[in-house]
Amino acid sequence: MSIYELAALAAAMTWAFSAVIAAGPSAELGAIAFNRVRMGIVFVMLALYIAVSGGWQSIQAEHVVPLLLSGFIGIFLGDTCLFVTMNRLGPRRTNILFSTNAPMSAILGWMFLGETIVAQKILGIAVVFAGVVLAIVFGKRRSQLDTWESVKGSFAVGITLGLLAALCQSVGSLIARPVMETGVDPATASALRVGVSVLCLSLLMATGIRQVQPKAKLTMKTAVIIGISGIAAMGIGMTLVLFGLSGGKVGIVATLSATTPAWILPLIWLKTRERPAAMAWIGSGLVIAGSGLIFAA
Repeated sequence: MSIYELAALAAAMTWAFSAVIAAGPSAELGAIAFNRVRMGIVFVMLALYIAVSGGWQSIQAEHVVPLLLSGFIGIFLGDTCLFVTMNRLGPRRTNILFSTNAPMSAILGWMFLGETIVAQKILGIAVVFAGVVLAIVFGKRRSQLDTWESVKGSFAVGITLGLLAALCQSVGSLIARPVMETGVDPATASALRVGVSVLCLSLLMATGIRQVQPKAKLTMKTAVIIGISGIAAMGIGMTLVLFGLSGGKVGIVATLSATTPAWILPLIWLKTRERPAAMAWIGSGLVIAGSGLIFAA
């Protein structure tokens, strides 16, 4: 395995770690307040990097609106739905649902960008959805008692929000893709996308609506954990993927970086002291195999 493939694998592990440590603060603060703090920290980190690197120079006027729209849909709506789902269904189910962004991206690319959808991609889409169904419906043993395996509120609403998070991620990426192909600095593009998300989250909380206000006071300990989660996922994880793509085969790098649903299982096992059910492992394996078929095609 080359260093580029190792980087992609490390990115998946980083995202799994980020999801596990984010679950507690997200439930404590609420999805909206948590996401604003998380994205705010990431935006400051990106802004400092861009100030040094001079990445703003790569942005042209025609790039701004698509990137802002991509950030609104992919990060503001997508990440908000993601963490609302996590608070309802736990990190294991949430990551499995979010992995459907791979087949969604394939379908959207075919519908709107004219990308070819061959038999191998169709098979991959079917395998991913089969894995998701197995992991969601049969992925919990009755003996598992940890709160991460319990469902809070409507199960159907949680599933819908998780799939909506994946769809928003796919749509956001679809909008940003033509801009990124022009050679825009990735960190600068991310800063614009994250920045509009922070603005929208702040405006939403400023409405005074009770449901979007923090559920608890932000402590220094919680802020540190949120910062680590954000930097791990948006900073380290994305950097590793970009490094992997710089020298590795796109299909292999994409597949290895999509192994997060499998890496999150041993981390949950360590955290909760409860072994995930067999179907959780099998479902995750099918999701990764299906993603591999899609990316390799």
